[in-house]
Amino acid sequence: MAFRSLPPSLHPETLLVHGGSLRSEFGETSEAIFLTQGHVYGSAEESERRFSGDEPGFIYARFSNPTVAMFEARMAALEGAEAARATATGMAAVTAALVGQLKAGDHVLAARALFGSCRYVIEEFLPRFGVESTLVDGRDLDAWKRGIRPNTKTLFLESPANPTLDLVDIAAVARIAKAAGATLVVDNVFATPLFQKPLELGADCVVYSATKHIDGQGRCLGGVILASAAFIDAHIQTYLRQTGPAMSPFNAWVLLKALETLPLRIRQQAASAAHIADGLAGSAGIARLVYPGRPDHPQADLVARQMTGGSTLIALEIDGGKAAAFRFLNALRLVLISNNLGDAKSLITHPATTTHQRFTPQARAEMGVGEGLVRLSVGLEHADDILTDLKQALAASRA
Repeated sequence: MAFRSLPPSLHPETLLVHGGSLRSEFGETSEAIFLTQGHVYGSAEESERRFSGDEPGFIYARFSNPTVAMFEARMAALEGAEAARATATGMAAVTAALVGQLKAGDHVLAARALFGSCRYVIEEFLPRFGVESTLVDGRDLDAWKRGIRPNTKTLFLESPANPTLDLVDIAAVARIAKAAGATLVVDNVFATPLFQKPLELGADCVVYSATKHIDGQGRCLGGVILASAAFIDAHIQTYLRQTGPAMSPFNAWVLLKALETLPLRIRQQAASAAHIADGLAGSAGIARLVYPGRPDHPQADLVARQMTGGSTLIALEIDGGKAAAFRFLNALRLVLISNNLGDAKSLITHPATTTHQRFTPQARAEMGVGEGLVRLSVGLEHADDILTDLKQALAASRA
């Protein structure tokens, strides 16, 4: 079996249907699921060559599988990366991208506005093994420069950030990292690979939770790490092989099928999000609305320079703090309360009591996560139906 050869410069929509295809001797149209733990060899000599790396081929599903390899190749084609490695979850991808580079005595510099589990890895997990960490305001380029130390090994950021939708100037931070001899890892989940290309902006590594937009239908977990072949070989491959945060072949198949419709889903969801953001702007009961596609976004110039589309997410600060936010959430009839995002169904969460609940009020305030903040992930329902639901819930929040 060999990956299908495709012409260069194909559009993303085409790559997401045909990229990374492997076909068996049966000539199947849809990608096959290879539900196997291991593989057999024609001889002891062939087995030896596989394990030594002298002969390409699959060995064991913990670190190589034909269905997973198709997902990796398709994601690499979409991202414009030389190589990709899939993981069991998005957090497995984040952790591997960092831990694979680091050793005791190294230093990590990261943006302060992060998903709660990412902050845990950087603030609490890595220091257990002698890796120092510093958090800075990701919007402040001088803060990044001041945070660099002689032992800084890698920089990490989300842009747009979860859940505030703040942006970080990826190209500028990449230059800071390069000048310091460090790498830059970017979590690109909120932008999706369609609206932002961190590798083109100078990042060394991009990570995704495939659980979110890539699956897009709330079915399975997954993650993926994308970078140059040299980065993957040096920092990721051995770590994944020896520690085993492997993606299930079945999940890889589900994600492959989901990628075929990614552009249709994301563009529709982003268009709906823009319509809803415009419809909610200035509404009574909303203290602040943040959407990367609107001209009133605090970093609208950076959005225009760095992203080719808005987002499927909207951040809303509900007037009246937690009590009003809870009244708002509980009054929703269509939008579902859930901490996931990127789903075909519209989902909403209260970060201060869910994804960021373990932080102190001071830490949440520093990240911009207020008691009234809610994060809305816009789905594939009709935009006007979502907007109507949100408006009636806003009215209830003021009761």
